[in-house]
Amino acid sequence: MKMENEYFLNGKIHEECGVFGVYHVSSAASLSYFGLHALQHRGQEAAGIATSDGQNIKCIKGKGLITEVFNTETINKMDGIHAIGHVRYSTDGGNEIENVQPIMVRAHTGHFGAVHNGQIVNASELKEELENLGSIFQGSSDSEIMLHLIQREAGTFVEKIMGACRKMEGAYAFIIMTKDCMYAVRDKNGLRPLSLAFLEDGYCISSETCAFDIVGAKFIRDIEPGEVVRIASDGVKSFHYTDQVQHKMCAMEYIYFARPDSSIEGINVHTSRRHAGMLLAKSDDVEADIVIGVPDSSLSAAIGYSEASGLPYEIGLIKNRYVGRTFIQPTQKQRERGVRMKLSAISSIVSGKRVVMVDDSIVRGTTSRRIVKLLKDAGATEVHVRIASAPFSSPCFYGVDTSTYEELISARMDVDELCTYINADTLKFMTIEQMREAIPTQDLCVSCFSGQYPTALFSFQKVIKQK
Repeated sequence: MKMENEYFLNGKIHEECGVFGVYHVSSAASLSYFGLHALQHRGQEAAGIATSDGQNIKCIKGKGLITEVFNTETINKMDGIHAIGHVRYSTDGGNEIENVQPIMVRAHTGHFGAVHNGQIVNASELKEELENLGSIFQGSSDSEIMLHLIQREAGTFVEKIMGACRKMEGAYAFIIMTKDCMYAVRDKNGLRPLSLAFLEDGYCISSETCAFDIVGAKFIRDIEPGEVVRIASDGVKSFHYTDQVQHKMCAMEYIYFARPDSSIEGINVHTSRRHAGMLLAKSDDVEADIVIGVPDSSLSAAIGYSEASGLPYEIGLIKNRYVGRTFIQPTQKQRERGVRMKLSAISSIVSGKRVVMVDDSIVRGTTSRRIVKLLKDAGATEVHVRIASAPFSSPCFYGVDTSTYEELISARMDVDELCTYINADTLKFMTIEQMREAIPTQDLCVSCFSGQYPTALFSFQKVIKQK
């Protein structure tokens, strides 16, 4: 868990990571670098790339942003036509270098590497079972469990992957690269996104479609829940390790995690957020002068709210994109200054105005409270907070760093109490029904809003009972 004072700058929830793969394309490492750069919003703690020239696999990884781990010299050393890459935000396991991905396996049956997005909810049970069978773990992340399971299965490599998948519960989208093959896999519930694209004479795999645009890849389709896609010299082949599947894409991918230029299961993220803002406005009767959004993930919803309400949309908050991610604030005064370093209000826009402030979610409440204070200090006469999602009131166990009720302010306060806590004049959330209307995909996982989970929770059940 993060130290409390780190939330004053980070403020929001974080998703675990982003994965990217390139098969049979020259300069694979360079393309992976650009692809990961497009996915940097999904993880800023560490980054890594592994490449294969068809015979040998090389891997470079480290802590920090992709631009801090790699430069022209390191990329040029990674010759190869295949590559997998990863950007990480840890929710399971610490930030030790052993947990940084790709995770490499050196085995007599052949070397391979893997990158993983999500979280395996029965990880504790599986790890204990594997250790009792003699497995030795180098790190503490659940991703390593997956690789031990694969090695213990029998059959062809794709059969080994499918056998491992049948034992894992939870959210996972992962890519495995051997010296000459690549495998893209999604969990049977479809909780995390993963897509396939053409790239020159080969293929590309990514957590989000926005990365395809950066490298010039052409989208083919999403990997299906419960599917293993094998890419090799004989083409692309599809396997399904179970027919017990659900389409439970995480609602927070649309609400917060994904870039607005990405499309998930055929739905553009910006469009879904804009629609959410419009639905918020249509069910609202607040009197105000302007609408602003909290940068960056809430801007689309603020635009939609403005369109539906007829109130002018203004840029009332500016985000400083050059604040250090690990800035330390040992005193309250320094913490307050840290907030102002990252986000500032434009007094000439908000002064003397009744402001509708649209945000995507309230998780711990500290960020919303400070932003309301920023706006009122800048002269806003009223701040009406509108949230483009339902109250975040239940823990997530699928790769989001909220695993206890204690962390979630909406689990402890009703809307009126929360409104008072953040010092807003009024506060309003969307309903779960409105969220589903704004995101018209096959189905959604809304467990962090409803408390109803799409998988068995195993050892996490004891955490839920702590409410």
